[in-house]
Amino acid sequence: MKLLKPHLPFVLMALSLVSCNDNGKADAYGSFEATSVTVSAKGSGELLSFDVEEGQQIDASRIVGLINTTQLHLEKVKLRAQLNALDLKLQEAAPEVAVLLEDRNNLIRERDRTKRLFAEKAATQQQLDDYNGRLDLIDQRIKTTQRNVSLANRAILSEREPLEAQIALIDHQISDHTIVNPIAGTILTKFAEEHELVNQGTPLFKVADLNQIKLKAYTSATLLQNVGLGDEVKVRIDQGEDDYQELKGTVSWISDEAEFTPKTIETKEERVNLVYGIEVTVSNNGALKIGMPGEVIFNPNSEE
Repeated sequence: MKLLKPHLPFVLMALSLVSCNDNGKADAYGSFEATSVTVSAKGSGELLSFDVEEGQQIDASRIVGLINTTQLHLEKVKLRAQLNALDLKLQEAAPEVAVLLEDRNNLIRERDRTKRLFAEKAATQQQLDDYNGRLDLIDQRIKTTQRNVSLANRAILSEREPLEAQIALIDHQISDHTIVNPIAGTILTKFAEEHELVNQGTPLFKVADLNQIKLKAYTSATLLQNVGLGDEVKVRIDQGEDDYQELKGTVSWISDEAEFTPKTIETKEERVNLVYGIEVTVSNNGALKIGMPGEVIFNPNSEE
């Protein structure tokens, strides 16, 4: 965001530094400025649409254009396919474990039958111990299978997070390809046209709020004593050749350092060597334009 400053010589018009009560002469002279925002492209590609015209009144947050996102969408599709492929790689322990559980159930039945035979002295302790050992072995195989599948899946799933992060980044880049006007105001300058190729950082348009405009003016140290921050002042602009239009303004800034009078400033009085800059905020009734000269009268209520 920057302050629009006129570049014409009349920016610093004749500064007649006399008393604010001396025949209605002004106490400060200058020109009008406005704070503007230059909106630049956040993405690169063809400007598919761009609904902006100079002089247009525009609301904040309005979508005014779109930069081509085809390449980004294709990259997103590719990443989505890689995510789906990861899901297919995930292993399931259920089938293999189911076979082991079936073997385990058969061994339990055989072990229980051997227990009964052993109680009737028809089987030996060795036979019973063999069944118990085989059951322990199957239990270990079930646990090992489940652990191996879990480790394999964990390695596969570890690839998922980076892919999801890349997709989130692309979504952000796609949103950046939508051009949004940041502030309510007036389009001052249009730098690009529809179907042109733009790069990230390419200026697209400049917008400024002209409802509140500032008069940057200069006055002497002597007259500066008659005004303070927040004071209401009278602002005059030319109306025809010999008349003025008067507006109310408020002093919003006073320089704390003097500067040499610009060479373009000439007065009928003895030339003043040092002046102070001030800014006066004025509600724009539509008559005020950037670069237009204006003058300020301090303490307007004390005039004749």
